[in-house]
Amino acid sequence: MFYRLSDVDRPAFLDGMRIYAPTCAAIFSWGLVTGIAMGKSILTVPQALGMSLLVYAGSAQLAVLPLLAVKLPIWTVLLTAAMVNTRFIVFSAGLAPHFSHLSMLRRILLGYFNSDVLYLLFQARNFRPGYEPGKEAFFWGMALSSWIIWQSASIIGILLSSLFLDVWGLSLAGSLALIPIIVSAIIERSMLVAVVIAAVVALIGSDLPYRLSLPLAILAALLAGVVSDACANNKWVKILQCARRNSKASK
Repeated sequence: MFYRLSDVDRPAFLDGMRIYAPTCAAIFSWGLVTGIAMGKSILTVPQALGMSLLVYAGSAQLAVLPLLAVKLPIWTVLLTAAMVNTRFIVFSAGLAPHFSHLSMLRRILLGYFNSDVLYLLFQARNFRPGYEPGKEAFFWGMALSSWIIWQSASIIGILLSSLFLDVWGLSLAGSLALIPIIVSAIIERSMLVAVVIAAVVALIGSDLPYRLSLPLAILAALLAGVVSDACANNKWVKILQCARRNSKASK
């Protein structure tokens, strides 16, 4: 299938794989942690494998495992997973201008393969909205690399979970491995403000049920980023000046 790609798409696909390569160690570590957690849970091996392949969302998978263990109602499990994955609404909105010309089925497929790191790396390329030769192939180069690394690590963790001890602290290692990726994506002041605000909100709300701290942190980050951009561009000053002129005119 690779050789069936056009002369433009083939190098773009390889470029996507190259861009994603430095993150593979972090993704493998996080996938391994998630697989081990599922292997040690109440799920059977087929159920854990099915969750890994169908859900493909580490944060949501880890969030629902304790709920399944205490046999809470299924609506509670689904609500928790939805809350944890609200960030993908933001990701979808960011990708929509680039892939809106594709069919719905194709867009759904792109959505399944999308991930946090992939979205950051894709947006860092500053593609123009709309159709652009090689853009979708670049996405697929990263997406397939991510999926293969994640599923390989997750399946290894599920099948060999009994060999890994909890005292090894693999979950911390997985989190630490992702931090450099997040830091490298901070290229503007507004992004730094958003990250700091999100971290504070997430810490304050860490005891909230259903992992509500995550969607709250996302909303706070969006608001902080918008306000920061507006202040940087002096938009608030223009808005206040316009409001004053309108007020004087009405009098």
